[in-house]
Amino acid sequence: SFSAVTVGRAQVQQEPYAETIEGTGISITCSHPNIQAYDYIYWYRQLPGRGPEFLVTSIKGSKPLSDPPGQLSVAADRRSSALWLARPRRGDAAVYYCAVGD
Repeated sequence: SFSAVTVGRAQVQQEPYAETIEGTGISITCSHPNIQAYDYIYWYRQLPGRGPEFLVTSIKGSKPLSDPPGQLSVAADRRSSALWLARPRRGDAAVYYCAVGD
């Protein structure tokens, strides 16, 4: 039931589907249990009919996201991360991807 993307040794897992009501915040999670100390976590999204668009990257802690408004939070053990969209609009409906790499 998980969609998995494998690149070398790094493997990430994301839930296949999430939905919310417009204006109601949503958290999109990503699991990356094999992350290494030097790896960054990257988040992208792909709007319908468009190419992938880079959103945010981080190594640890939390980082604000300006467009769309929200925040990337990395777990203390770095084995998972969550992209929080604070006020999602209809135009934010997209495929959201996380990736891990150096």
